Amino acid sequence: MSKASIGRQTTWVEKALRVALYTVLIIMATVYLMPFLVMLLTSLKDVEEIRTGTLLSLPSTLDLSAWSKAWGEACTGNNCGGISPYFLNSFQIVIPAVLISTLLGAINGYVISLWKFRGSDLFFAALLVGCFIPFQVILLPMARTLGWLGIANTTTGLVFVHVVYGVAFTTLFFRNFYQAIPGELVKAARLDGAGFFTIFYRIILPLSTPIIVVTVIWQFTQIWNDFLFGVAFSGFDTQPVTVALNNLVNTSFGGKEYNVDMAAAIIAALPTLAVYVLAGKYFVRGLTAGAVKG
Repeated sequence: MSKASIGRQTTWVEKALRVALYTVLIIMATVYLMPFLVMLLTSLKDVEEIRTGTLLSLPSTLDLSAWSKAWGEACTGNNCGGISPYFLNSFQIVIPAVLISTLLGAINGYVISLWKFRGSDLFFAALLVGCFIPFQVILLPMARTLGWLGIANTTTGLVFVHVVYGVAFTTLFFRNFYQAIPGELVKAARLDGAGFFTIFYRIILPLSTPIIVVTVIWQFTQIWNDFLFGVAFSGFDTQPVTVALNNLVNTSFGGKEYNVDMAAAIIAALPTLAVYVLAGKYFVRGLTAGAVKG
């Protein structure tokens, strides 16, 4: 067989494999997007059309009343003000919790990886254990701690819970990333008279953009989607949107309004969806940035 024919055969095989790969990817993407499509179509129909149609049938007319009702009129238990107050509660919890846990994780990772001290490896191992402790295990001791601090059933208490539980993960991310930074860089800065925080602020932090993006996306998603801590440690007026969504779905006066439930679920998912759409490529890039050494 000639080299030309072998080359043509190889090219044909590569094209066939590429077509098969894209086919599988399209099928998997369709499977994963199907629930979202059903939710979106249902939210745009009225109740009567939902009962008489099929899940994938297109709405006869675009009806956005379910969206406005989910936002400002739907009943979540005894409160019929929609999910908008709880949506804002989630932002009041997420933003400070993400910022604080990210900053603490950056400092911890900086210390553990570039400022070795006696017992640093043991300290890091203890943090790793914290990553694998189930949520349910810390419910009772955390409830006692929040009561002792006087911040039970408050937004501040929920921020505290998420910072404490998330700092183990953020430290792990930053430590693995900083392991790839040459230690000589820190030593040279110390010889020039730079101190601990000067080196961190002027040298290490500017190099940390990829891992900061990873940590922010991770923490934002985990905290926004949390239900267990929200239902266990929040008060009636400080519940996050996930708890309100659960109350909305399980509350019905008269007939069940599936279009309102679906609209509320999509609204609750929009912030995390927006974060991944806007910064998804940086998430993957940041995860692989510290994979060479660690």
